[in-house]
Amino acid sequence: MSAIFNFQSLVTVILLLICTCAYIRSLAPSLLDKNKTGFPVGIFWKCTRIGERKSPYIAVFCVVMAFSILFIQ
Repeated sequence: MSAIFNFQSLVTVILLLICTCAYIRSLAPSLLDKNKTGFPVGIFWKCTRIGERKSPYIAVFCVVMAFSILFIQ
């Protein structure tokens, strides 16, 4: 089943995208610059902003999702 049709998989993919973009931004800030244009770069930059500004909430969601995947499924 695709991640689009399964809500838990979709949330997992979005959390991984946010965490990955924030991590890449911390290593190489020039890769995800807000002045670059284009659809994918804009989405990645927005995911980076969410990961940087809402990091405690994202961390809690990652822990909850990991617990859900490991013990509930």
